[in-house]
Amino acid sequence: MVELSEDVLSDVTKRLRRVQGQVGGIVQMIESGRDCEDVIIQLAAVSRALDRAGFRLIASGLEHCVADGSEQAAVDRARLEKLFLTLA
Repeated sequence: MVELSEDVLSDVTKRLRRVQGQVGGIVQMIESGRDCEDVIIQLAAVSRALDRAGFRLIASGLEHCVADGSEQAAVDRARLEKLFLTLA
């Protein structure tokens, strides 16, 4: 199991809280009848923010595995690569 630093967890948590707020804003935009283009732009921003949060987690995990260099690290790298590809 990959341990993540408090800095990484804090950063990802902040990113996800912002996404949570953005999603609430999108719901309000839809309910108030905002222009479809504006809604789509905000949806794209949320999608990018989620991708960044996921990539931050995976990059940190890869960094930890590479630094370790053990046989278990190779297995973890394979798992992390699979996770990375699910986000792509």
